[in-house]
Amino acid sequence: MITGLLATVGGLAILAVAADQFVKGSARIAVLLRMSPVVVGVVIIGFGTSAPEMVVSAVASRNGDLDIAVGNVIGSNVANISLVLAAATLVTVIPVSRRTLRREAPLSVASVILFAWVIQNGITRREGVLLLAVLVVAFAWILASTSRTDPDDEFAAKTVGVGETSAAFEGFRTLGSLIVVIGSASLLVHGAETIAGELQLSGGFVGFTLVAIGTSAPELVTAVAAARRGETDLLVGNLLGSNLFNSLAVGGVIGVIGPGRLNDLTLAGEGALLMIVVVAGSWLMMFGKGINRPKAALLAAIWLITAVLLSGGQSAVAWPIG
Repeated sequence: MITGLLATVGGLAILAVAADQFVKGSARIAVLLRMSPVVVGVVIIGFGTSAPEMVVSAVASRNGDLDIAVGNVIGSNVANISLVLAAATLVTVIPVSRRTLRREAPLSVASVILFAWVIQNGITRREGVLLLAVLVVAFAWILASTSRTDPDDEFAAKTVGVGETSAAFEGFRTLGSLIVVIGSASLLVHGAETIAGELQLSGGFVGFTLVAIGTSAPELVTAVAAARRGETDLLVGNLLGSNLFNSLAVGGVIGVIGPGRLNDLTLAGEGALLMIVVVAGSWLMMFGKGINRPKAALLAAIWLITAVLLSGGQSAVAWPIG
């Protein structure tokens, strides 16, 4: 038990630091190479902040622990749009533009619903390929519908803080941190598996809580930085984009690398349903005056309630769909 706890805490700590360096390095390379602001903001930062979820879930599914992999995706989606968003409101009230409400939010909710549908009765390799194909289409649509001069996308250049650096140094930083992310993810998964076994907790619950919170650290860092700079619309867009990546990219990788059936049916039943309710409910909260502190407190409470509901153990059946 002590060994599992040390492995989990150590893996989480190393993962959080390494993931932050990976995001900084990849975004700075994109700026130094004069990539489109749209590509930097939507693709580089969006993908970078979801890299821990992808690596952890890939390692878990490769090890045959599909519950931790899927639980990590569900938990990260819920944490991003509840805990991380709530934390950002400690810095400032977060208004949301009509563009974000019309474009990123519906697309994010749709991707979450698709992932929830796919994991019914487990996930197959064909379904993993489907998720990746939908991701390509979604990105093509986002990039085609976003102006290069969109002022919100300037957040990428302002946030990464290029300063006195070079593409070679940032390349070394990015590659090195990615290697550390992979190693710490393996340590985290091993620790999570040990804790789940010792405490007789389902892998899905451990993935939803402990693992998901750890892999959401990059989103938290990026969200707080955006809130401090007043880039609140992109803050929300990045969280919605991270959920899109988690559902389509990470879900697709899980299906391709480690397809199979879930042992913890709570994930496909209550977990998937609660994920949709939280994500869709948060979208509705964004209308009006955006996310203020009372709404943030409600979001944090929703996450806690969701975790408690999923701690009840095995569900008898999954949804009768899929």
